[in-house]
Amino acid sequence: MRFAQKLQAGILVRRYKRFLADVRLASGETITIHCPNSGSMLGCSDPGSPVCFSESSNPKRKYAHTLEMVQVAGSWVGVNTARTNALVREAIEAGRVREFAGVGRIDAEVRTSENSRLDFLLHRGGEKIYLEVKNCSLAEGGVALFPDAVTARGTKHLEELLRLRRQGHGAAVFFCVQRGDAESFRPASQIDPLYGRTLAEAAAGGVQVLAYRAEVSPAGIEVAVPLPVFVG
Repeated sequence: MRFAQKLQAGILVRRYKRFLADVRLASGETITIHCPNSGSMLGCSDPGSPVCFSESSNPKRKYAHTLEMVQVAGSWVGVNTARTNALVREAIEAGRVREFAGVGRIDAEVRTSENSRLDFLLHRGGEKIYLEVKNCSLAEGGVALFPDAVTARGTKHLEELLRLRRQGHGAAVFFCVQRGDAESFRPASQIDPLYGRTLAEAAAGGVQVLAYRAEVSPAGIEVAVPLPVFVG
């Protein structure tokens, strides 16, 4: 994915109220921008961090600018979770996700039960593969970690994938690691022990657990590199 416009740069002053961030421009002016990330952004929301943001031409928006990435220890980290599904879909359609080679039609936002939706349903011949996508922006010591806060919703998604797998369908969870300094992936069980246990249970039950690193830069983002996954 290439950005349609050149991103603007600034310095993060603070991130607050989950969906807002104050950014200081080179001119010295401070503006408030939209932060499209409901997570804690642990490790990538420190004041003083370089950031890049986009600008919308939609006059109805209260905040015209959107936070896209934060620089952490020299690496750009993609934090706009509204882009994650499109990035993963693009990678699948381009054949960069080897586990999904041969997939044809892709359905989005698929209802799987009365109270559950999953991000994608992939069709490969007569096979159906249910897929849930998670954006991963936290890393420590070269290890990508998810989640960055307790996520009951994320645990529910894993339980739904395991239920579908037990019914004979394909099922997978895909961690889109939007930072270049990660070399492997594991669940952040120290943050959410239940999520870690449920991920291990899902993997043992046949749910594919995939992690791919995205190359993130102000020019664009591309999901390209598979990472080793450790769920034990």
